[in-house]
Amino acid sequence: MTQEEPAVRPDTATTTTTSRGRGVRLFLRDLLLIFLAAVIISVGIKTFLVRSFYIPSASMENTLQINDRIIVNQLVPNLVPVEHGDVVVFRDPGGWLTPIPTEPRPAIVEAFDWVLSMIGLSAPDSNDHLIKRVIGLPGDEVACCNALGQVSVNGVPLDEPYLKLPDRVTKASKEDFAVTVPEGKLWVLGDNRYNSCDSRCNATGSSKGFVPLENVVGRAIMISWPTARWGWLDNYPTVFDGVDESSAPAASAGH
Repeated sequence: MTQEEPAVRPDTATTTTTSRGRGVRLFLRDLLLIFLAAVIISVGIKTFLVRSFYIPSASMENTLQINDRIIVNQLVPNLVPVEHGDVVVFRDPGGWLTPIPTEPRPAIVEAFDWVLSMIGLSAPDSNDHLIKRVIGLPGDEVACCNALGQVSVNGVPLDEPYLKLPDRVTKASKEDFAVTVPEGKLWVLGDNRYNSCDSRCNATGSSKGFVPLENVVGRAIMISWPTARWGWLDNYPTVFDGVDESSAPAASAGH
């Protein structure tokens, strides 16, 4: 018995073209889904875990340089407590920053910057925040300067290796001060101590120089850009050895 030929043969060229077109559409669909998933994950990470900021001033040199990009752990202070020596990013407590007028930008630039900020590659609101090192926690007595020109916390003098001081200057602060940090507040100083407007120069303002814990966005944990400066940021725990023990009696008396 002779096998009959099919009445119609498939057009090989047409089938190949259709398959290729379908493959391209599936690729574009998958690419779009991957992009959307990446954006959603990035937004979630930025909202709850980490965030990127850039450094616009020299107040934290030499720890941080102008235009460094940093990664900030946003679990501090809501889930992880702030510690002495932490470098923290915080919102202006009131009057610390001079408003910077912003010029209108093209809509396409605004949209592009928004996309970059969503995935952590831009920080358009860095000018609304400050970054300093935590020297005093709630209940601490912070003073400067002792006979050796050092800052002391609860009577314990600090040997601060991160300080940038002018040539032939050893005094840790040009201004003398003595404060007791209120509950729920921080006393913060810049590492570039003679070129930093921090708790000291805001002591006569509405905030009295203190930063509310609720204003803290998070702890700076690493430099992410430029690549030559990649590295973790230290809070120098040995600098503050004995500070907590010295504050224990005062803290107990406050409860």
